[in-house]
Amino acid sequence: MTRYLLAPLLALSLILGLTLTTLPQRAAAQQAGEVYVQIQALPNLADARQAISYYEGYLSDVKGFSLGNGFYAIALGPYTRGDAGQVLRVLRAEGRIPPDSYIAYPSWFAEQIYPPGAAPAAPPAPAGTAEATPKAAPEVAELPALPDESPAEARRSEAQLSRAERDQLQIALDWAGVYNGAIDGAFGRGTRSAMAAWQRNNGHEPSGVLTTAQRAELLGQYNAILDGLGLASRSDARAGIRMDMPLGVVDFDRYQAPFAFYTPSGELDAQLILISQEGDQETLFGLYDILQTLQIVPEDGPRQRNSDSFRIEGRSSRVVTHAEASLEGGEIKGFVLVWPAGDSQRRTRLLEQMQASFTRTPGVLPHDAGAGAEQSVDLVSGLEIRKPLKGRSGVYVAEDGAVLTLASAVSGCGRVTVGSGLDDGAPMKIAATDPATGLALLRPVEASAPMAVARIATMSPRISSEIVLAGYSYEGLLGAPSVSWGTLADVRGLSGEEGISRLDIATLPGDAGGPVFDSTGALVGLLTAPEDSNRQLPEGVAFAVAPLSLAEMLTGSGVSPVAASGSAPLTPNALTRHAQEVTVLVQCWE
Repeated sequence: MTRYLLAPLLALSLILGLTLTTLPQRAAAQQAGEVYVQIQALPNLADARQAISYYEGYLSDVKGFSLGNGFYAIALGPYTRGDAGQVLRVLRAEGRIPPDSYIAYPSWFAEQIYPPGAAPAAPPAPAGTAEATPKAAPEVAELPALPDESPAEARRSEAQLSRAERDQLQIALDWAGVYNGAIDGAFGRGTRSAMAAWQRNNGHEPSGVLTTAQRAELLGQYNAILDGLGLASRSDARAGIRMDMPLGVVDFDRYQAPFAFYTPSGELDAQLILISQEGDQETLFGLYDILQTLQIVPEDGPRQRNSDSFRIEGRSSRVVTHAEASLEGGEIKGFVLVWPAGDSQRRTRLLEQMQASFTRTPGVLPHDAGAGAEQSVDLVSGLEIRKPLKGRSGVYVAEDGAVLTLASAVSGCGRVTVGSGLDDGAPMKIAATDPATGLALLRPVEASAPMAVARIATMSPRISSEIVLAGYSYEGLLGAPSVSWGTLADVRGLSGEEGISRLDIATLPGDAGGPVFDSTGALVGLLTAPEDSNRQLPEGVAFAVAPLSLAEMLTGSGVSPVAASGSAPLTPNALTRHAQEVTVLVQCWE
């Protein structure tokens, strides 16, 4: 059940005109058929006692009970049924108790733990004497259960519900899986059928009208899913935001503008990030774009952006992330909730509670908050940018944007993109692979027009001739491919394999799949990836798929290779420019 940090409260007698009950009055009140307002349930006695101590400082009539199932209830009362309803409505409307508080019957409680009903234990006997016999605790009569209501009585009590309470019942019925109509507070045929279905599922007579006890049982089920999250209202004065937060699973960590970080405090891998900054619409739109590049925001899921607000939901097999923010009065405020996948019911309920309680308060994070924190090109205000699983190289081979690369560069990828490293990359589909050569042909999902297309040499260059390798050596960290010079060491592999060229050139993993050119700019090979082997080759030994194999792969995949025709060597600058125009970064994403 939700926990709130409550504002100082006037005595209930002043608010409601009630006479506060004392312990001697309690038994008489119980015999009169009175009830309680339950405001919280906790999974262990230590937390319950701590909560009781806190609530006792702000509320009157605070009681604690064991529920007999390992949980402990915090309640107010006892009150008559009419007074309890008034207490519930007034305190809940004023935000002084959680909105999911409800009427509870004494029979639901197994044992009162506060205030204690037993006499204090006798002091220990003096040394050397027989142990004193402790006084027996006075017997506490079992609390009588209120008689359940007849259908007519249930309808009369139902008629006293507010619109918000009627809406809440429909929401709870929807959560229970028996109602899928509008949340309109109108109890028509659909709502009555849902009530009857819920009654049937829970062992009650399916009358279609919930009694007071059944309504409390339904709401108790609905709210039990939040137990253990430590949901409490918290005001972050520096960020200028007050909202309900799951403080049982996250705790404040740091400020790093424009964010306030609440990181996991236990085993549950959850995270809450408050958004707070000055800005205008351009700032809001920029934030919307930046959030979608972050590792914590999966790419799959709906996005919505309006003129003054946005919402993002990203889903993956690991997490579900919800981000929202809005612009008011030159201030952008919102939050990001990162929650483990597979816990959708609890995440949905928590998110609803957070959204309903989100309140702007004075103040906004200064732009230099957390300015001394770690900086990195992979971080945005302390949040890691989404990165591909690996980045390799490729080359344009057709005017429609087809790219030739290595099959190993795109194996095991959820999606594949090609680009320059300065953009998000264009999505590609794997059109063909060739196990014999280890090549893969990629085609764009949407038609594109590359600046230039590689021209394939009709024969291998002479051994010891100069070659040029272009590739994204640092897997996209740089915005353009690196160009390296080397020599052709042999037109065969180390064991005499045909279709493989041996190069004398220094390479890095990101260069794999990159084009190899001769001095005229003709494509004479595609750099292969180093093989996993126990044999360590000398530094500078690399291999490339020979041009004839490249041409055969393209022809077999329905692409007409462009043959090289020029014979005059290019200047180093011209060769570098051509290599950079046809070389692309191939990125493999989860």
